Amino acid sequence: MFTGIVEGTGRVHSIRRSGKASYLVFDGDKLTSKLRVSDSIAVNGTCLTVVAKRRSLFEVQAVEETLKKTNVGLLRVGDRVNLELPVRPADRLGGHIVLGHVDGIGTISSITPLKKSWMFGIKIPLRFMRYLIPTGSIAVDGVSLTVARLRDASIGIAIIPHTMAKTNFRYKKPGDRVNLEFDVLGKYIERLLRRRRRRRGA
Repeated sequence: MFTGIVEGTGRVHSIRRSGKASYLVFDGDKLTSKLRVSDSIAVNGTCLTVVAKRRSLFEVQAVEETLKKTNVGLLRVGDRVNLELPVRPADRLGGHIVLGHVDGIGTISSITPLKKSWMFGIKIPLRFMRYLIPTGSIAVDGVSLTVARLRDASIGIAIIPHTMAKTNFRYKKPGDRVNLEFDVLGKYIERLLRRRRRRRGA
């Protein structure tokens, strides 16, 4: 489990395709020293397993389902990614509960500089809009963020200078695709209510 409080960024070092899977090597700098083989790590909010490590480099395997649902398959050598290690039971939950199970991909539609922040517009697939509420939580490339604006098929999120400096948002531009994970509590509530309606209709 993660909290969406990104600990740093890494860089794609190399990519190797193998059938319908990909092996990606990242330079995680100092974060790599905290990893062991078989550990989980969130890369752009995608929970992946470390299969090898060497000095500042660590390798993960992304299978077909991961490549289909996330932007991991769109990464290229040199790209910057957000990195977060799993939360410890004693840690503060500074963001919100993030599982690293990406729901889908959104597209950055605009970046508007404000006085002391930036407003990022993100297009959201319509089927996921039901999970969003004003000032609710969303994980974008693994970063826990608050929905500042909510429209028919898009949201606005405010990025403060600290977040801009610590994450890969400073490298983003309109048209870039980002991983989206919606609040797991909303998804559980939806499923429970759906089951209740089915029982009543039975």
